[in-house]
Amino acid sequence: MSIPTAVVVDGYSAGNFYPAAFTAAGARVIHVQSTPELIPTMLAPDLAAYAENIVSSDEAELVELLRPHAPVAVVPGQESAVRLADRLSEALGVKSNGTALSAARRDKYRMIEALRGAGVRCAEQFKSDDAAAVVKWAEDRGTWPVVVKPLSSAASDGVFVCTSADQTREAAEHVLASRDIFGSANTEVLVQEYLKGTEYVVDTVSSDGRRFACGVWEYEKNLLASGQNIYNRDILLAPDADPVPALIAYVNEVLAALDVRWGPAHAEVIVTDRGPVLVEIATRLNGQLNPAYQQLALGHDQAGLTARAYTDPEGFAAEYAGGVYTKLREAYTYNAPTTLDGVVAAVDEETVAALDALPSVLLTSVKYRPGARIRPTTDLLTAAVRIYLTSTDAAALDADYEKARTLKDAVYRLA
Repeated sequence: MSIPTAVVVDGYSAGNFYPAAFTAAGARVIHVQSTPELIPTMLAPDLAAYAENIVSSDEAELVELLRPHAPVAVVPGQESAVRLADRLSEALGVKSNGTALSAARRDKYRMIEALRGAGVRCAEQFKSDDAAAVVKWAEDRGTWPVVVKPLSSAASDGVFVCTSADQTREAAEHVLASRDIFGSANTEVLVQEYLKGTEYVVDTVSSDGRRFACGVWEYEKNLLASGQNIYNRDILLAPDADPVPALIAYVNEVLAALDVRWGPAHAEVIVTDRGPVLVEIATRLNGQLNPAYQQLALGHDQAGLTARAYTDPEGFAAEYAGGVYTKLREAYTYNAPTTLDGVVAAVDEETVAALDALPSVLLTSVKYRPGARIRPTTDLLTAAVRIYLTSTDAAALDADYEKARTLKDAVYRLA
């Protein structure tokens, strides 16, 4: 029996967990690098983890290079690879979400309009390449605040909550003058109604349309004076806790409207006074995935489930289809913000060791190294440290989280 092949397209960030996941599922794993040079703003793929790295930005060439491998999966390693992975998988005739709604799975304006067309509850919105037109839409609507953001970025990049016309103009001009985290120019800007309520993340994995809800987390965020929301904690919820069942049911509607039949999805949803409303959804792994952490807290991880969904669809269906996760332990993912501003002279290893010694801390992920420029946190990418905490004791978890908050700023010494 031949060994199946899985293809990971641009395996940055959480995509680094795919090689081990597909290898454990019995597959050989190939990487596609769609740019001549690696993207510098993302955690680079570990190319040594792959059997082969194919470098090409010519899609026709990629199809022909991949065809002899007859892959069982072509998955995006990160957000900007979603559409390319859809095109390659469709061209190769393998398991695919297809290209018909691919743009709506990346472009946030099209995403929401696809929901509207399918009769799924969604936000009011407008897009333009003109900041003045964005301001006019917000003023004509007459309800503040509004949210301004890029059409196709990720990790809360360039997202602003604006309470006035002046703030809206400034935010729109900022977005239009910048590039997203993948290096693409923002040629248009999106403005949406502000969804008032608590925000949650719903992670799923699909196999031929048969879905498993593999985790629901409550987002704890802080709003800065600049109008930017920064992440603080992701808090794992019990599957029967309110409003988890309603969130899962709503996200199933979203996935159907966007024709997501295969692979992972990471949805951000706000529960408003009219019910759950989508912020955005991405058909890739949760960017804060850590398999060892998820295995402890949930008994599975999204990368491993995705590999199973593609390599063993019937086994996945028998074990997971239509199912919902079990919460095994309390868990927080803490994206520690910072007000530090300067060049990192050193990482204080004693402080990192003190964090790792906390009973609930599984891993402390230090994001900056000596010589790096550190700035005050404005989004998820500029959080200073990511700390994964899990415990069977809620009080112990809270105590360790509070201790971590007191230690986080001592991790770095500035020049």
